[in-house]
Amino acid sequence: MKTVLKTEKIDKSFHDPVDFQVLKDISFEVKGGEFLSMIGKSGSGKSTLLYILSTMDTEYSGQLHIDGQLVTGLPIDSLAEIRNEKIGFVFQFHYLLPEFTCLQNVMIPALKLGKYSEEEIENKAFEKLKILGLEDQALKSANKLSGGQQQRVAIARALINDPCIIMGDEPTGNLDSKNSGIVFDIFQNLTREFGQTIIAVTHDEDFAHRSDRIIEMKDGNILAH
Repeated sequence: MKTVLKTEKIDKSFHDPVDFQVLKDISFEVKGGEFLSMIGKSGSGKSTLLYILSTMDTEYSGQLHIDGQLVTGLPIDSLAEIRNEKIGFVFQFHYLLPEFTCLQNVMIPALKLGKYSEEEIENKAFEKLKILGLEDQALKSANKLSGGQQQRVAIARALINDPCIIMGDEPTGNLDSKNSGIVFDIFQNLTREFGQTIIAVTHDEDFAHRSDRIIEMKDGNILAH
């Protein structure tokens, strides 16, 4: 299996108000089609690590490779391109634009990437909604949907550019157990049916233990992976 993400000896410190090392010697690999959960108590460093993996935080030492490319040290605009093309994001809150339709929300990252015509992007967005069982909601305003449906639209939006990795930051943190289960099943289906790679930070133990692999963090170190 191809390695889609690799970290080598990543260290990260905060310097304000005092020097504090938040990540220590983080080295691991993620294979294509793997569903990985990162767990650990608040303050363990998992969210900080996710921001580094997503290229949004560049203040660290060590190396980060995404899809075979060393991304550490690249200029900000190159990182923004890599983020838009190779990484899809699903957060605890869906961040949909309420006055836009579901279809329009899903199209946004692809319009930004500018690789396809608007018509092609619309067809692609509809396909992604279909995968998530939401094609009948495509033309509804996002604010007319339930919380669980909105999170599924957010997943469709994360998929629109066919990223090599989806990164989730507490993707079920705002959902009840039924909708959390639905989101987990969608993620599992994406890895098994479509070979999608998923890295998710979660406090949800059921979610973590049903994923393919767990990285547990404590005090900035990886305990197990």
